[in-house]
Amino acid sequence: MRILYIILCVALGTNAVSAQLLQNKKQFTRQDSLRGSITPERAWWEITYYDLDVKVQPDDKFISGSNTIHYRVLEPYQTLQVDLQEPLEILKAVQNGRELEIEHDGNAHFVKLEDEQNVGDINKVEIVYEGKPREARNAPWDGGFSWKKDDQGNHFIATSNQGLGASVWWPNKDHMYQEVDSMSISVNVPSELMNVGNGRLKGVELKNDGTTTYHWKVENPINNYGVNINVGNYVNFSETYDGEKGELFMDYYVLEENLKKAKEQFKDAPKMMEAFEHWFGPYPFYEDSFKLVEVPYLGMEHQSSVTYGNQYVNGYLGNDLSGTGWGLKFDFIIIHESGHEWFANNITYKDIADMWIHESFTAYSENLFLDYHYGKEAAAEYVIGTRRGIRNDRPIIGQYDVNHEGSGDMYYKGANMLHMIRQLINDDEKWRQILRGLNKEFYHQTVTTEQIENYIAAQSGIDLSKVFDQYLRDVRIPVLEFKKTNDHIEYRWTDVVNGFAMPVEIELDGKLSWITPTEEYQKLDLTDLTSGIKIDNDYYIEVAFLK
Repeated sequence: MRILYIILCVALGTNAVSAQLLQNKKQFTRQDSLRGSITPERAWWEITYYDLDVKVQPDDKFISGSNTIHYRVLEPYQTLQVDLQEPLEILKAVQNGRELEIEHDGNAHFVKLEDEQNVGDINKVEIVYEGKPREARNAPWDGGFSWKKDDQGNHFIATSNQGLGASVWWPNKDHMYQEVDSMSISVNVPSELMNVGNGRLKGVELKNDGTTTYHWKVENPINNYGVNINVGNYVNFSETYDGEKGELFMDYYVLEENLKKAKEQFKDAPKMMEAFEHWFGPYPFYEDSFKLVEVPYLGMEHQSSVTYGNQYVNGYLGNDLSGTGWGLKFDFIIIHESGHEWFANNITYKDIADMWIHESFTAYSENLFLDYHYGKEAAAEYVIGTRRGIRNDRPIIGQYDVNHEGSGDMYYKGANMLHMIRQLINDDEKWRQILRGLNKEFYHQTVTTEQIENYIAAQSGIDLSKVFDQYLRDVRIPVLEFKKTNDHIEYRWTDVVNGFAMPVEIELDGKLSWITPTEEYQKLDLTDLTSGIKIDNDYYIEVAFLK
């Protein structure tokens, strides 16, 4: 969700801060490739289980611990890449009781395995580490650890690391193409504080040194950046939601002084669940529950542990990103970040260049929340209103294999593209089944842009390839051009990719009619250029009338 701050700044006319990966980077280093590509030292093994154990020392801003990586051997190889970002240090790597040699290359660390790696075997290696992790300067856009204090002077700590990578605070296979099947997360904190993590709380262990360890277990596949640590003076309340797959435990952790406000504001959570299960299908992580957790930054989509810092107000910190008023009908962070449970945590991109799969659909989910609770017209007004934040600065899809995401337009340009595809399909139930079908077809999977494009095209029965090319891979807004000749009107597309022929429903003298413009002029059975032609704002295009 990090890019939304930039969209807000555009909308409100203020200066944007730098995000983790939002620069239009044109030159890439070896470290970019080691982080962003499937290296030979990654390709030969797949992760099956993480056993993460971390001690947090707030007064020193210091962490230490280990991650035991369980993996399946896909092909014989003797070097395993583990990622951990400076200034954290790997102290040792151990397999079967033997400490192993490690070759360090910046943030990539190559463990030299001694035992033979046989295809099909499940092996494990323990990575022991410590240090002062990178501190987030402006979370979540600049990631790392947030070491804050609440209004009562208690430590208030959280992690956020999308794009930057989970290896900013724990050692792992830090590439999105694979997700671990399940994991345990044990976090040790001073006993006056509580840790809230992903999944379900399995145990609380009191130590003799004045600390407490909280043991969390995630039963479902989870992407690395979705794993989080949240530490504070938390209180808890909960409810049970009667969902499509039965009873869903919905749990809320907030600072003690905010309990009353949270009980009122978090009423949007079951409303969210009702709308999104309607549009997207069952919540993907019933086994791990759903949580909202208050943090000292705006919020993020950590799986089954969605973080919240929207100051208990509707809109985006009290602002309506659409400028229509509809954005103040809901708490933006609750709706948007929870939408990521379907698009980001259930369906996950393999390469961050395809981050639009997360952000376009989730920005569009704001529209669908309004559609469910306030009607189709309200939803359309909202998503059209968000166009004011679109910059058309560079393509939505980034560069592959170097950990490079595309333009922040992946949010509301992407959302408007999806809104427009709904118009092209012209069957709301079919569109709903496509959205639900995506979450069923790619359940708990990592995917590519091509898989998503092909699925939507196949299910809709419409060739959408040029529509995706235009809005994801080009920066121009299509122009539907009309011009008057001696006795008729002609029309065509300009500023489009080769072969663009998107149909448009237009109003001619009060009657709706479909036309399919191409790059070549076609004749329209109409003689008056200015009266009688109307085009709905549901299409994110420009219209030009030439005389």
